[in-house]
Amino acid sequence: MRSHRVTRGIDRAPHRSLFRASGFHPEELKRPLVGIVNSANEIVPGHIHLNSIAEAVKTGVKISGGTPIEFSTIAICDGIAMNHAGMHYSLASREIVADSIELMVEAHCFDALVLITNCDKITPGMMMAAARLKLPSIIISGGPMQAGTQKGSKIDLSTVFEGVGAVQSGRISAEELTDMENKACPGCGSCAGMFTANSMNCMAEALGLALPGNGTIPAVSADRIQLAKEAGIRIMDLLKDGIGADKILVREAFDNALAVDMALGCSTNTLLHLTALAHECGFEIDLGKVNEISRRTPQLCLLSPAGTDRIEDLHRAGGVTAVIAELIEAGLLNPKLLTVTGKRVNENAAGTVVIDRSVIYSVKKPRRPQGGLAVLFGNLAPGGAVVKQGAVSAAMQQFTGSARVFESEESAVEAIKSGFIQEGCVIVIRYEGPRGGPGMREMLAPTSVLAGMGLDDKVALITDGRFSGATKGASIGHVSPEAAAGGVISLIKDGDLISIDLPGHNLELKVTKDELQKRKETWQAPEPKINHGYLKRYARQVSSAGSGAVLTETQNKY
Repeated sequence: MRSHRVTRGIDRAPHRSLFRASGFHPEELKRPLVGIVNSANEIVPGHIHLNSIAEAVKTGVKISGGTPIEFSTIAICDGIAMNHAGMHYSLASREIVADSIELMVEAHCFDALVLITNCDKITPGMMMAAARLKLPSIIISGGPMQAGTQKGSKIDLSTVFEGVGAVQSGRISAEELTDMENKACPGCGSCAGMFTANSMNCMAEALGLALPGNGTIPAVSADRIQLAKEAGIRIMDLLKDGIGADKILVREAFDNALAVDMALGCSTNTLLHLTALAHECGFEIDLGKVNEISRRTPQLCLLSPAGTDRIEDLHRAGGVTAVIAELIEAGLLNPKLLTVTGKRVNENAAGTVVIDRSVIYSVKKPRRPQGGLAVLFGNLAPGGAVVKQGAVSAAMQQFTGSARVFESEESAVEAIKSGFIQEGCVIVIRYEGPRGGPGMREMLAPTSVLAGMGLDDKVALITDGRFSGATKGASIGHVSPEAAAGGVISLIKDGDLISIDLPGHNLELKVTKDELQKRKETWQAPEPKINHGYLKRYARQVSSAGSGAVLTETQNKY
């Protein structure tokens, strides 16, 4: 046991003295030490209840003969950080989450980990730490928020963001927006649609790093507490059997996760985070292969923001396990991979049936013939760009428009609200990438205002930044190389024609190579928007979105 380094032997008497000062009984130090990583705080709705999850996990560990020891890490609420300077820090916090866990675990010699998470960057950060440490590890989320209701219809956080645009265009009153604001988020949990938080919690389940039900059991359900206790019990089995996270996070597990991703219609951010997680595991995700998986994997669910169903509906219909069972039956998943249950993927799914076909469609009669995400290539994005194609209207699947270029999210939002943006144009927001942002801000504000104004099926948006999982419409993000690295997106001028072809996976700037070369010769990298503190260091080391926006050992020129 790793923990013997700090609990056994004469020369560890000082160490045991410190454990005693923390209240540990000598009998507890004879047992394996299980780190309980708790990202609870009092500001993130998805995390305000995680102390109860932690207590349940600790109960499970004790039942199975381990000693649970809890420690904390940070958590940022993307919704609260949205459309102001705070969003620069969100993606960048993923690395802090992973690094802080590594520091605590290596310094204190834990034997195994249960990682309690829920929201956007915390879940991938915790999975990255598990991959890096290679210890027996289980992810347990706090569960999704229930949907709100207004006038008999389900609503969620994205509804409120879209409501802002609806007020701007006169489609609803300010009083209606206030009513919506008060009803959209009824309590604790990760926001109710298939946004980034729920997408990544479902991905943890699809990868085999979380127990069945992790992605969909509601935050307020007693089943969530039962699942947390089960996680505490199962971590001891993994420790006994010597099953570390590296035995589960094999290359084929990522193919499985991507297939589930396509079937569910998850957030574009899943590609960013799965790519970063694969990097921690020592291999790369080929973005071209993502399109291959998307082509052969139909979209079975149409969850908010693409449709009206929420995560609670997916859970009621059978959850991620039912989707996995559908894909196994169609031969679209590797059924023999190991999971944290100690069983194989097909064993976990055995006997599972779809309860509601209006939520989970069949592979033979899917919602859409291809997966929910697509990666676009072309002269505008030689390193790739990502779109949630399952949330794009038929009218925008192939589209050519005139560029309207903005150097920041704020200037684009102001132009949209002022009525400057007309049907048929392509909004380009640049210098918002991992380095140029810095921090690759999520942009729910411009997309939701477009939707609220009824323009989401008439206007496209392209950025080297990224989008919230709550985004819908022809919103293409993660353009690589980014503008700050001198990518072609930095050379676009107002009026340039941009061609979007989702079925053909193509994104083209209709400007000649000679003209682009002339523009390149006069281009100069701008000064970073934030040039102090952590983000100054982050901008100097972060890689492109196409490689997961991970920190590298080499410094950028900034």
